[in-house]
Amino acid sequence: QVHVVESGGGLVQPGGSLRLSCAVSGSFFSSFNMGWYRQAPGKTRELVAVITNDGSTNYADSVKGRFTISRDNAKNTVYLQMNSLKPEDTAAYYCNAALKYINYWGQGTQVTVSS
Repeated sequence: QVHVVESGGGLVQPGGSLRLSCAVSGSFFSSFNMGWYRQAPGKTRELVAVITNDGSTNYADSVKGRFTISRDNAKNTVYLQMNSLKPEDTAAYYCNAALKYINYWGQGTQVTVSS
């Protein structure tokens, strides 16, 4: 089974930065499309950023210019660099690995942006 584990969340002040990591087990990481999602209390889960198996990226409008998604296939890891953080970025962030119709999710890592 594929296991997805997020890390790197925490408490930061507005304007600060965090880098989230998502480690994926197995031998097929390079074939996965990878995504970061987030869910704030009382809200639905929303897509934050995607990086495909060939390296193409896309971002939610709310994070464009501030967040960067990247992947290191040699390490089976995807990253989300978050800069200029705002209180509205506060959420549980989840990593998703998708291959065809199969989706794997991590347990989430909490990001809190507050003074």
